[in-house]
Amino acid sequence: MKSYETDSIRLQSERTQFREHSVPLYLTSSFVFENAEQGRALFADEIEGNIYSRFSNPNTSEFIRKMVELEECEDGFAFASGMAAVFSGMAALLQSGDHVLACRSLFGSTHHIFTRIFPKWGIDYTYVDASNPVEWETEIKPNTKMIYIETPSNPGLELIDLAWLGELKTKYNLVLNVDNCFATPYIQNPARFGADLVTHSATKYIDGQGRVLGGGVVGKEDLINEIRFFARQTVPSLSPFNAWLLSKSLETLAIRMEKHSQNAFELAKHFQKHDELEFVKYPFLETHPQYNLAKKQMKLGGGIVTFIVGGGYERAKRFIDSLEMLSVTANLGDTRTIVTHPASTTHSKLSDEEREAVSIYPGLIRVSVGLESLEDIVTDIEQALQKSK
Repeated sequence: MKSYETDSIRLQSERTQFREHSVPLYLTSSFVFENAEQGRALFADEIEGNIYSRFSNPNTSEFIRKMVELEECEDGFAFASGMAAVFSGMAALLQSGDHVLACRSLFGSTHHIFTRIFPKWGIDYTYVDASNPVEWETEIKPNTKMIYIETPSNPGLELIDLAWLGELKTKYNLVLNVDNCFATPYIQNPARFGADLVTHSATKYIDGQGRVLGGGVVGKEDLINEIRFFARQTVPSLSPFNAWLLSKSLETLAIRMEKHSQNAFELAKHFQKHDELEFVKYPFLETHPQYNLAKKQMKLGGGIVTFIVGGGYERAKRFIDSLEMLSVTANLGDTRTIVTHPASTTHSKLSDEEREAVSIYPGLIRVSVGLESLEDIVTDIEQALQKSK
């Protein structure tokens, strides 16, 4: 591996006879065989090559190859969405009777997989607090097969010590699966700390412009082989067009994450002691409960800031409705700054008790800080806070 910036730009599919500088789109459902023997050998996995775009395509192969290299892993598979990646990375490896240990603070759809889908298959789970190492070990059962975490978590920005967790999974011979969506491969590399699988929603920062859906799982070759088999039969595959866009987007991920993180850090500092806010949270603020851990395992603080407006849900609604420039949507990782109210949108299906357990309070606002002028972002939030009093 060369430098991150170089690999994200220079790793490309093999050039065709047309000597193109930019990799072309391969919009084909299938690929022809030179002869019957080649077709047989491809299906028998005796040789490598493209058969059908649900299995592989030069565009999807290039995208996942970059993700593998940037995450310092062995192999990977690309998916049509982040949740397809999350689901497949677990479903391919788990079976009835297995148990998963997971951090309590998870994306809403991931929570539903554990609570409403896996129980139908006889797969059990236990949630534990990110900040309580003792609880992690005491909740491991004889049938525990996987540890699944988000760090930083969505939307609570809770961190989990990856080095410690890597040692724990080795001690008990478990599969460690880390959702690295918020940090991206540029800011954090879970495989360095012992993660067996690294899961991504490429819809977010990997794309970075709110254009397409995509996902990926990278990790150890033997585990990816099982995921690949599962995915080939059951799961929506990433389209060549989306893969082409995502691969091109990776070329600018480093510079974008630098700016996202710079803007987010300055925004968090500006509002840290604001009279209208009860709390501001950002991994690289010294007031973050896990500030030292963030500095240890993250290169930058990332592009997400959360804060709690005084006055609960009604005040939060007034604040959001008072915004003039910032986007109000459930996505994140865009060039445009996005404001989300998790309790009524992304995590609305959780009970009040479940939300409170992961610090999703009625007044909590998640800000995905974009690449606009910091002054303009601050001005819009300031005026919305004043109007919503």
